[in-house]
Amino acid sequence: MSEKTNKQRGGKLQLLGAEKWFGESQVVKGVDLNVDAGEFVVFVGPSGCGKSTLLRMIAGLEETSRGRIMLDGKDVTGEPPANRRLAMVFQSYALYPHLTVRENLGFSLKMAGVNAHEVKAKVGDAARALRLDGLLERHPKMLSGGQRQRVAIGRAIVREPLAFLFDEPLSNLDAGLRVEMRFELAKLRESLRATMIYVTHDQVEAMTLADKIVVLRDGKIEQTGTPRELYEHPANRFVAEFIGSPKMNIIASPSSCMPGVKLPEGAAYLGVRAEHLQLAEDAAADCEGIVELVEYLGSDTFVYANCAAAGMLTARLSANANITPATPIRFRITAGAAHYFDKDGKRCGNT
Repeated sequence: MSEKTNKQRGGKLQLLGAEKWFGESQVVKGVDLNVDAGEFVVFVGPSGCGKSTLLRMIAGLEETSRGRIMLDGKDVTGEPPANRRLAMVFQSYALYPHLTVRENLGFSLKMAGVNAHEVKAKVGDAARALRLDGLLERHPKMLSGGQRQRVAIGRAIVREPLAFLFDEPLSNLDAGLRVEMRFELAKLRESLRATMIYVTHDQVEAMTLADKIVVLRDGKIEQTGTPRELYEHPANRFVAEFIGSPKMNIIASPSSCMPGVKLPEGAAYLGVRAEHLQLAEDAAADCEGIVELVEYLGSDTFVYANCAAAGMLTARLSANANITPATPIRFRITAGAAHYFDKDGKRCGNT
């Protein structure tokens, strides 16, 4: 990329009480959020949580019913998309099939009246950054899915926007290409040093790409923080179960089934990650059960055990763990690794 592009830091975005109503239905409910210049922020949450609607509001593709959207200190709430200096990459590639890769990359610049020399330079920079320089004379039908997505991203890069908006850009790719494109996006982010807002339902993408994750549910922010903060210190039971794979084990009324576990005042649920359930001898066990399923994954072994009152628990054990279905098993919780939640699902205690 050119020296100018390497120094690019992107714009700062602020959402102030942003709301979206469709008739009588409110789908975005008073969202307040700061996105710093150059930050990679991922919106994540279950289907219907409002993450794509919120992204489209930022882009200007959906009207903001109430609240304000600020870009570099300027109120752009009522501005049309073309005036916001934002570039959006959609789930569908939306390439022009009759144009070559070169022509697709430079189309928006040509329509904006940019001179041919500058178009050529910007297209060349984007093509080199995305390893498309050997594909410039091909048409979209001659490209793989990953290559088409890189062209869609390159078309956004040439516009040098204040921020990039990605709406589930990898969901149409197979598993191998998704991993490859995550790597490409991470490298691209480092070279552009631009503000990026990325929507996904895939928490692995969120954990591996984000500086900051915004977890949404029912149109509201449940928690904002780094991937490590959300994984190690979830604000509530919803975030605890949503972030992490396999999801956190949640045990209701643990005092009745784990008498050796001491609960902080007000705790109604105990949460423990799969990697924090360790095999135990009789005296050291916090709970016991019967193995129902064993999954050998090469580097890990996942064990699913029915632990009676504690429910079905998932443990991540070492690859050489010699566990078989229908056998008894005992677990202890790694010291200091338990999470506690009150009856409303809010985090409690000092964990």
